[in-house]
Amino acid sequence: MRKSKGFTLIELLVVISIIALLMAILMPAMQRVRKQAMTIACRSNLRQLSLVVLAYTNDNDGRFWRGWEGLANTELRWFRVLEAAYENPKLRLCPMASKPLWDSANPQGTARNPFGAWGGTTMWGGDQTGGRRGSFGVNAWILNPKPDLTMIGGQFPAADKWRTPNVHGADNIPAFADAWWVDGHPWDKNVPPAYDGEMNGSRNEEMNRFCLNRHNKGSNMLFLDWSTRKVDTKELWVLKWHRSYNTAGPWTRAGGVVPENWPQWMRSFKDY
Repeated sequence: MRKSKGFTLIELLVVISIIALLMAILMPAMQRVRKQAMTIACRSNLRQLSLVVLAYTNDNDGRFWRGWEGLANTELRWFRVLEAAYENPKLRLCPMASKPLWDSANPQGTARNPFGAWGGTTMWGGDQTGGRRGSFGVNAWILNPKPDLTMIGGQFPAADKWRTPNVHGADNIPAFADAWWVDGHPWDKNVPPAYDGEMNGSRNEEMNRFCLNRHNKGSNMLFLDWSTRKVDTKELWVLKWHRSYNTAGPWTRAGGVVPENWPQWMRSFKDY
């Protein structure tokens, strides 16, 4: 009978070292694949959300809902308007940002995290969502305010609203996108966030709400032609957010911006 021979301690350590080395090599690749899968799932949710919004406009003479028209009119937020007849709450969430941004341990917007969802009773601005949660925001310039209004909230011209998806250049007009707040009125002169995840609640800097590095130096967006794609972070400033928006504004190459003008966290990003 031949006596069987087992592993020596050195051989076992060599095998463990090889496994550890392979894991170290594979883990970054696995993380990239995981993030890519979540990016695709995010875009899929936006695409399904487009069907929801399209169904609404088809049922309402091709027009969007009235939208926010004052501090008290939170019932006109997009998720309230859509959810009763059309919306699946899961479509509001990007898989990269499904956990609450605010909670009882971190109230009133003290978080600085582009990977969090708005909503909850302790959120910035108070509970304007009725307990709902989401990680997409609507371009508030697309909405259809009352005909007799000239200004929204005292500073957003009603004439600049798109009101309907049936407009020229719809493929360059944002509808919904990754955001840390439910909506926003971006201007071409809006200053970029000082750091990734800065939550500036000022109504004069609402591009901030969409300017996130959530998907590898960019974010996902749904356009008025119902197409979806990833938008680079600096590309936000060359999109046609509203009718009077200057796509060659001060934060574009055509407007004279140079890499050194951008905050440090954005300087290596692609210029537009």
